Amino acid sequence: MDSIIVTGNGPLNGTIPIAGAKNACLTLMPATLLSDEPLTLTNAPRLSDIATMSELLRSLGAEVTSMQDGQVLAMSSHTIATTKADYEIVRKMRASNLVLGPLLAREHEAIVSLPGGCAIGARPMDIHITALEALGAEIELKDGYLHAKAPGGLKGATHELRFASVGATENVVMAATLAKGTTVLKNAAREPEIVDLVHCLRKMGAQIEGEGTSTITIQGVDRLHGATHPVVTDRIELGTYMLAPAICGGEVELLGGRIDLLEAFCEKLDAAGISVEETEKGLKVARRNGRVKAVDVVTEPFPGFPTDLQAQMMALMCTAEGTAVLEEKIFENRFMHAPELMRMGASIEVQGGTATVHGVERLKGAPVMATDLRASVSLILAGLAAEGETIVNRVYHLDRGYERVEEKLGALGAKIERVKG
Repeated sequence: MDSIIVTGNGPLNGTIPIAGAKNACLTLMPATLLSDEPLTLTNAPRLSDIATMSELLRSLGAEVTSMQDGQVLAMSSHTIATTKADYEIVRKMRASNLVLGPLLAREHEAIVSLPGGCAIGARPMDIHITALEALGAEIELKDGYLHAKAPGGLKGATHELRFASVGATENVVMAATLAKGTTVLKNAAREPEIVDLVHCLRKMGAQIEGEGTSTITIQGVDRLHGATHPVVTDRIELGTYMLAPAICGGEVELLGGRIDLLEAFCEKLDAAGISVEETEKGLKVARRNGRVKAVDVVTEPFPGFPTDLQAQMMALMCTAEGTAVLEEKIFENRFMHAPELMRMGASIEVQGGTATVHGVERLKGAPVMATDLRASVSLILAGLAAEGETIVNRVYHLDRGYERVEEKLGALGAKIERVKG
């Protein structure tokens, strides 16, 4: 397996172009199953997860063509050859479950394997199942597969999610676009990726209101048509690279960055002593004076502090002045990076869903192991500011969510290289 070697090399300066959002693109791609006309996505990120979703869609009969160095995806689901999403593909990635709603809506049946992805805790499918059942679907679990059918098609209904699940919101919104009648989804997730999905579906002819709020209303239509849509900026990649100058010093401009995608995160950076300024091209980030100050963090659904930036924030807090308490309220098993940071000299105590980080003057390079996608990049960030060499092993997770990390950080002056395994 590949490893990444990072050597602390002082402040970082320059610009980083922020890619299209992985989580948005993985949601937008299954929308092609809702129509027999072409759907084209621009500003697509170049990631292994995108390749996996392309493989899954092709297995269902869709045509998926990657153009312009992977930044344009041209898709067409003129014919759906099968409604079975096989385990061998689905196991690689959690977002594979997002074909369930579109297949049910258009074909009135689907057989979808239970999904895989990072081992960061339970992400139950029962929220998806209950919501789709409210629309008239009949779903049972057999041999690791969800067998779903909707004789006569889905029907609009009012349903409240027991938790504001992003995936369940996306599945239901897509399914409801072709349902008969009106669907009102309450306690819906409000993430920018969902807003982006709705904007794309609306271009395809869907009738949807309320995106970005906790109540989304969908009026079902008979069919959707083709469209072209740009993928929204990746707020998690944005936040990750905002932390690079925060940890190392220097000044970095993030091209395409927007504060409205990360307001809660930006508030924490300000409290820690990090300057974030809007520019004509994006955001400029720099550490104000001296050591970063410790700040407490509680992860919450949007618009709160993103769970996908918790590991990276912990890396920043490792050398902060004072003690920071990070409380993880989204996933119960998302502190696996803490022991690896401790190998680098961090002082961290984990108890249940809470991690207490006592800032130290300096981290020291060490061999560490990546346990999941966001943990991978948190260890790289820590290595950028550590004394000596840090070897991050098992970085295959990294390629699922960050494109060309070595190239982007290297352009800022970081000493970073990939070693093929």
